[in-house]
Amino acid sequence: MLPDGTDIHWTSPDGLTLYAKAYGPEDARLTVLCLHGLTRNHQDFEPMIAALPRHHRYIAVDVRGRGKSAYDPKPDNYQPPVYARDMFALLDTLGIARAALIGTSMGGLISLLMARSAPKRVAGIVLNDVGPVVEKAGLARIGSYAGKVAPVTDWESAAAAVKTLQGAAFPDMPEGRWMDFARRTYKELPSGEVVLAYDPGIARSLGKVKPGPVTNFILWRLFAASRKAPLLIIRGETSDILSAGTAEMMVRRHPDARLATVPRVGHAPILDEPQAVSAISDFLSRLETTA
Repeated sequence: MLPDGTDIHWTSPDGLTLYAKAYGPEDARLTVLCLHGLTRNHQDFEPMIAALPRHHRYIAVDVRGRGKSAYDPKPDNYQPPVYARDMFALLDTLGIARAALIGTSMGGLISLLMARSAPKRVAGIVLNDVGPVVEKAGLARIGSYAGKVAPVTDWESAAAAVKTLQGAAFPDMPEGRWMDFARRTYKELPSGEVVLAYDPGIARSLGKVKPGPVTNFILWRLFAASRKAPLLIIRGETSDILSAGTAEMMVRRHPDARLATVPRVGHAPILDEPQAVSAISDFLSRLETTA
């Protein structure tokens, strides 16, 4: 069961009102900052938080343009370096000097940027299905729907839409959980209209990503900056974003990295799967002893 949460509002360096939700004791030895993927929001981490140990403090964020955070009037700001600055503003607002980071997909890239900018503030990193090489097929798939999903008429059609988009990645998902997935992805307006919980303008950033040798070189250098932080890599067995070969190379190139694979799941694991829960629980327990 998901523990009760506390709403957090903070102001970005450029004046946007942003949102996060905190779970767990404020005086916990370890604070865990949870960073979602491109089209998701803080609710993406609810299943994970419900399954993990309660004595840690988890802060799940809505990056700008998602969920309850303000939409940016300048869509060009929808970029990981801007999101990373927003996260440091959140930590500063809460007086948190050091935190563990859990980043799904885009959230993982934000985590790496934070580790490069302020390594002493990062206790450890969990990268959920993302790495220095982003597979072209997966990027094309995400680009085919980000900001382009057809409108839905109600929650039932929202659940059907989510299943259509994500069914291949979660072939064993029980039928009843697609509605839960939809309620973490869509929101209901005061008018009763059900809409996606993000600004369609976020898709603009995808057009600036050019997979290839230059991008890979830049991302491997960014990954190298994480060497000072313990690392856990979670990979979906059928992921079309993070290949098995890239994940294994990440482990070889990092002095303190572990890899956990979630079977029969694509991009990206929900992180409530038994393999993910076990790996993350052990990892956070280890970080807590050095917090």
